[in-house]
Amino acid sequence: MTVINSVTTLDLDGDVAVITLNSPPVNALSAPVREGLYEGFKAAGADASAKAIVLVCEGRTFIAGADIAGFGSAPVGPSLADVQVMMENSPKPVIAAIHGTALGGGLEVALCAHYRVAVPSAKVGLPEVNLGLIPGAGGTQRLPRIVGAEKALDMVTSGAHVPAKDAAAMGLVDELVEEGKLRAGAIAFARKVLAEGRPLRRVRDNDDKVAPARGHPEIFANFRKANARKFRGFMAPEHNIRAVEAAVNLPFDQGIAEERRLFEEVMASPHSAAQRYAFFAERAANKIPDVADDTQLRAVKTVGILGAGTMGGGIAISCLKGGLTVTVVEMKPEALERGLGIIRATIARDAERGTATKEQVEQRLANLKGSLDMADFKDVDLVIEAVFEDMNVKKDVFKKLDAICKPGAILASNTSYLNVDEIAAATSRPGDVIGMHFFSPANIMKLLEVVRGAKTAKDVLATVMRVGKQIGKVPVVAGVCPGFIGNRMLRKRGEQAEALVLEGADPIVIDKVFYDFGFPMGPFQMMDVVGMDVIKDQPGERSLRGAMYEAGRLGQKGIGGFYDYDANRNQTPSPEAVKIVEQFRKDKGATVRAVSEEEILDRSLLPVINEGAKVLQEGIAIRSSDIDTIWLNGYGWPVYRGGPMYYADQLGLKTVVEKLKQYQAKLGDDWKPAPLLEKLAAEGKGFADFKR
Repeated sequence: MTVINSVTTLDLDGDVAVITLNSPPVNALSAPVREGLYEGFKAAGADASAKAIVLVCEGRTFIAGADIAGFGSAPVGPSLADVQVMMENSPKPVIAAIHGTALGGGLEVALCAHYRVAVPSAKVGLPEVNLGLIPGAGGTQRLPRIVGAEKALDMVTSGAHVPAKDAAAMGLVDELVEEGKLRAGAIAFARKVLAEGRPLRRVRDNDDKVAPARGHPEIFANFRKANARKFRGFMAPEHNIRAVEAAVNLPFDQGIAEERRLFEEVMASPHSAAQRYAFFAERAANKIPDVADDTQLRAVKTVGILGAGTMGGGIAISCLKGGLTVTVVEMKPEALERGLGIIRATIARDAERGTATKEQVEQRLANLKGSLDMADFKDVDLVIEAVFEDMNVKKDVFKKLDAICKPGAILASNTSYLNVDEIAAATSRPGDVIGMHFFSPANIMKLLEVVRGAKTAKDVLATVMRVGKQIGKVPVVAGVCPGFIGNRMLRKRGEQAEALVLEGADPIVIDKVFYDFGFPMGPFQMMDVVGMDVIKDQPGERSLRGAMYEAGRLGQKGIGGFYDYDANRNQTPSPEAVKIVEQFRKDKGATVRAVSEEEILDRSLLPVINEGAKVLQEGIAIRSSDIDTIWLNGYGWPVYRGGPMYYADQLGLKTVVEKLKQYQAKLGDDWKPAPLLEKLAAEGKGFADFKR
């Protein structure tokens, strides 16, 4: 064996040279990796006894992608392009052996091999679009030359991770080899290539797959039209489409030059900067300063869920998909059967959609149990209650759980607003109590606010964060206060939405401002979706949504709300809603004036930012990026704008403070800038600079 460098070795298996890469944790394309690959292929090419070359990686994955942390830094040593040219021009057949994932730059390396083999569990993809980028190392030019323009468009604009079996079906992988025997399988394939005298197939030279799309611009026009709603506001999908167009219409080298131009353009955009920020923010949310990485976690294999309604059912589905065994308890037989039926039907649909195998669906359904007796929670590792949002009800439930559940079981509340410490005090083991605030629909929404009580044990917190990831959520730690992080900030936005309507703004115009900013919908559309019966007035309250409820306008689930709806829930302006708004203004004695779209945006977002500063200052959030992660994953904030705190930093905190003070002079001290916001602005800093 020859040691090429600290991460790469070269050895011979008969007449097959094997280059082995081992750069934990994911073999990212750092400078040492690029150097090892370059020198490894150079040495293998010069070794007369080697007739073919296999590239294989140690650890849990093939090359998972570029070293994202190094984006924007000056390159050191051989570039990725240098490595690719060395591979592609090798005088001996090169076989890339793929396990784990070959993503982004990892797949772009594999595309420069003459052949690719993979184990069945492997996945490949070009997910750069999720960072606001396009593949910048030939991915948009080589991929269409293997799979065709249409499949390439789907892959580069979705960032999808394609299973090896599907990749093999589309010709992206030449052969599947036995699981756990990748190296031996790749070497055997290399010998087959030699024995059959197969050619050195350079992907760049293949025109067969792109030629059918040449002269057919409607392929790209139709793709844009079909995905217009999904791509709205984003820059990277369009740049990816243009790059694939270049692959179809230009010679390879010209296409590579156009890909590079498009990459540099999108790389320099604020869209990509925000999406890359969001990527790192989500990962930072897992780091809890006073909880060590090696904290011993509690075993969680079985979960009890109290409540089989919309929320409880959604939580159950997420847990089942995460491989957990679930017991759902309801008080009434009909409610239990209805809930279990919805859970089973939703799980079964995964097989129909192809998002799960028949075997996976059967296993998940086998892991589901229903009960009418909370005593069946006695042996579960984690209980999540999803009952009515009332403190007395919650406390009563937790007293019972305290008596039923085994020692060491974690007791979690799905409360969206209530005091977790008060709930925990109803038990004899407050250290085992935590908040797990799911967002509806719980089986779809990614955010999980993990609410840390004053006495929540560190291992409980670490365990719930791990469980959150296991069930497909983005967990973020929040402290205890009314509404925690997300809903506390959202309330400020809701207050302003109603205030703006009273002053003369049209709810439809307010929704349009939100939509144009990048939100999937505005606050009044959201009320219609949730339903006025869910968010109707509390005793002593008199709100516009309450007026809609009193008029029998529940939203989409009824005759309409702020909008009218047809049978397919397509919305149109509602004359009846206009009358209700006008009467509400009269009842409140409001003076109506013209309200600009700029004022709507400022008054909707500035209070959210200001409340976020208070959340940060009070220690309810660990870091500003956690706040942004919550808003990106739970409240529809457009990812290409980074989140409210990131957005504030881009505006400049001095500008934010000035605007808040202007509104404070007009509208009162509710607009007074938070002390932390004023301090950071005075120091010329941003929220990203704040360290506790």
